[in-house]
Amino acid sequence: MSKEDPFAATGKTAVMQNVHGTMTFLLNYPPFNLMDTHHLAFMVEHCQLCFFASGESIIRPQEGPVKHFYIVKQGLVRGERMLAGQDAPETTFEITQGECFPLAALIGERATRTEHLAGKDTFCLALPRADFARLFAMSAPFRDFALRGVSSLLDQVNQQAQMQAAENLGSQYSLDTRLGDLAVRSPISCAAELPVRVAVRHMHEANVGSIVIVNSNNKPQGIFTLRDLRKVVALGEVDMDEPIHRVMSSPPFHLPSSASAFDAAVAMTGRHIAHICVVDQDRLVGVVSERDLFSLQRVDLVHLARTIRQAARVSTLAALRTDIRQLVESMMAHGASSTQITHIITLLNDHTVCRVIELCIEEHGDPGFPFTWLCFGSEGRREQTLHTDQDNGILFEADDAAEAARMRGLLLPLAQKITLGLAECGFTLCKGNIMASNPELCLSRHEWDRRFDQFISSATPKNLMASSIFFDYRVVWGEAEGARKLFAGVLDKVSNNTLFQHMLAHNALEQRPPIGRFRDFVVARSGAEKDTLDLKKQGLMPFVDGARLLALAHGIAECNTLERFRQLSTIEVIDAKDAAAYEEAYHFIQLIRMQQHQLQDRQGLPFSNRIDPDILNHLDRRILRESFRQAKRLQASLALRYQL
Repeated sequence: MSKEDPFAATGKTAVMQNVHGTMTFLLNYPPFNLMDTHHLAFMVEHCQLCFFASGESIIRPQEGPVKHFYIVKQGLVRGERMLAGQDAPETTFEITQGECFPLAALIGERATRTEHLAGKDTFCLALPRADFARLFAMSAPFRDFALRGVSSLLDQVNQQAQMQAAENLGSQYSLDTRLGDLAVRSPISCAAELPVRVAVRHMHEANVGSIVIVNSNNKPQGIFTLRDLRKVVALGEVDMDEPIHRVMSSPPFHLPSSASAFDAAVAMTGRHIAHICVVDQDRLVGVVSERDLFSLQRVDLVHLARTIRQAARVSTLAALRTDIRQLVESMMAHGASSTQITHIITLLNDHTVCRVIELCIEEHGDPGFPFTWLCFGSEGRREQTLHTDQDNGILFEADDAAEAARMRGLLLPLAQKITLGLAECGFTLCKGNIMASNPELCLSRHEWDRRFDQFISSATPKNLMASSIFFDYRVVWGEAEGARKLFAGVLDKVSNNTLFQHMLAHNALEQRPPIGRFRDFVVARSGAEKDTLDLKKQGLMPFVDGARLLALAHGIAECNTLERFRQLSTIEVIDAKDAAAYEEAYHFIQLIRMQQHQLQDRQGLPFSNRIDPDILNHLDRRILRESFRQAKRLQASLALRYQL
């Protein structure tokens, strides 16, 4: 029965005769599975069942304000819209069983902007607009979904991921705990003139590992810890009766009480500190220690980072990789987001790289001049997962070509030793030889500048695809100033070269999201990869490539994909809502990828980014499909912007 059929009462009767069956069907799909039973019953009792033949229009923009809320009970609904510069409408989305439409138009009391067509013979439950409004007012879960769409379902996904990981650990806590809730004990503080001996006595009596030195307004001026005390005693250079400001660490690092335990853990790990002052409006309100985080989380991230930085042998670092994998499992159980986890993995990987470099220098000998270790790709973007290979290079300063050649000759044997040491630690050797041991990637700053100039001025689509990884780079070890100057020049060159931007845009459209016109996912049809899709290449890379292009074109030096989107939104290159949608989609694809890597690690299988979407539950499939659609939207906007 079509929606205009005067015998619509037949559809109403069909629903009423099977209220229980319809409710059972809906309980398999969000947000209906979250609704109170009587609210769901109200909705079902006011629905009618409508039939639409394949190709039949369900709602069109020219029909005016939408009159019904639809739920697909069986079949497929396709959204088509005319886009600027195109002669034929483009399919912008597909809606399958258990999904609903058109929420934004109903809430805005307007016409839909997209024509909805039956992709095949389709049955829909149709709820009149007035009853939709009543349901919207009655049911909080339904209202939340109507206002936020698929993004409201991410909470369920995150909870599922957390519960699944927690089953392996038996723990229930959150990395999002506020420091204001964690630093509940009054901090021990003193004036700058207090003798060291008295300050240490106060620390001992309070059984704490630090004392904060404050001024008359309780503003932190410095901090003195047990680690500082060991230095004082060992060196014997300071009399214990001298004022504590002589030996305090100043200024002390601090965070506001609104910051999270995760923020504190990252700061401790990156700065090699064990205490953080909690400060609001320039006044000390608490101190969070490594011990506080450990008792909260039972994840000793700071200790693990310190163990890595103090490892005496590469074999010890290799053994610690198991601890990093366990930490990732723990963080997922503790509610950390995929972005938080990739940040931590990258941070610990950075510590590992630095320690391998230091150990290799101790064994091989210092080359006698400073150099900088660069990382590219996912490590450069701070987006690494457990599955990672090496993408690195060396930068150094040289006055001329002859000096550069001499310095390169000294660096390459050391670089070879470092890359092999990293391989021992689980950083797979790069198949494309994008490693510092490659003479073409061990260059002076002037040589790097010429190389980037060649990338930009002489790029072809083929070599650009291979070289785009170099535009996501940062310093892991060594002096950063040379790399900063280099990249400032790169930004100037790219922002002034529209032809290069155009080729970058073409490159950004190479990896198409795996969703098709007539089915929800496009998977490999044959070979070892049959029935699978690639979460990294087809899901994440469209966002990475798109963000890189727009950031480089607009002078943004940041390399992290999500931070690029945020900064692009700030300068209004992309709409804030689009940036938020891209971020949520990227988060989710990364989460699915990380869950797969964790499963592969537990089962002793090789890491792979390919996944069979049929193994996912309905909720994950639905959000994954929507995430791929966001990638497709980004690519469509790039195609329009660059006229591709």
